[in-house]
Amino acid sequence: MRKIEAGEITEAVSRLCGEANRELPVGLEKFVRDSAGKESSPMGQAILGDLARNLDAARDMAVPICQDTGMAVVFAEVGQEVHIEGDFEKAVNEGVRRGYVEGLLRCSVVEDPLRRVNTGDNTPAILHTRLAPGDKLTLTVAPKGFGSENMSRLQMLTPAAGEEDIISFVAETVKRAGANPCPPVVLGVGIGGDFELCAYLAKKALCRDVSQRNPDPFYAELEEKMLRRVNETGVGPQGFGGDVTALCVNIEAYPTHIAGLPVAVNVGCHVTRHKTMVL
Repeated sequence: MRKIEAGEITEAVSRLCGEANRELPVGLEKFVRDSAGKESSPMGQAILGDLARNLDAARDMAVPICQDTGMAVVFAEVGQEVHIEGDFEKAVNEGVRRGYVEGLLRCSVVEDPLRRVNTGDNTPAILHTRLAPGDKLTLTVAPKGFGSENMSRLQMLTPAAGEEDIISFVAETVKRAGANPCPPVVLGVGIGGDFELCAYLAKKALCRDVSQRNPDPFYAELEEKMLRRVNETGVGPQGFGGDVTALCVNIEAYPTHIAGLPVAVNVGCHVTRHKTMVL
């Protein structure tokens, strides 16, 4: 049994909060920079150029890429041969607190959804914990801004729905969102499971490297079909019209009930941030 101290977890989460907010994943940054070459609109090209320069400025000045530094979503894969010394959930939230307060990141979490009093340190995090084989602890921090989160949708389709119905739902979600999620967007699509699992799958899909297609060729092709349809909406960079409305579509699927076909779309902006560390 391998022991991991709670303090190590706190330090890792704190570091990941800062790094994720200041630098995009390499694959996504490349997509942003390359997208100007795929855009025919002069306005769109100019906007995409500005987005690339913003990434440079964030790196050069060590400041967040976006003023909305998000709600911290933490995915933890805990090896079954790992023993955590201390309170795991408290360690994660302490890491978020340090990462945001000491890292001078904007704190955007309110303690109660209706009373709306800011917690002052961006805690608590949204924590998803999964047991996995082995003696490692894998932590992924995904700061999620709510300009894009608010545009996400879930629909309980029936088994009679086909591929075209799902593609249309995804494209309609993006078209209805318009400029609100700061396009070009990254889309996480969850298909299957039940009401809550398909939403989790959509969120998890946003953390996959954008250069990696779904390992199932059927879903890899569906990702490409969705991407084409979304870009045909003409929403364009920052909603000003154009060819590049989405940079990538990632699908995660799971078995479901014979009577259902849940589909969730988690919308990510052009700075869909996440960073992973293995302890």
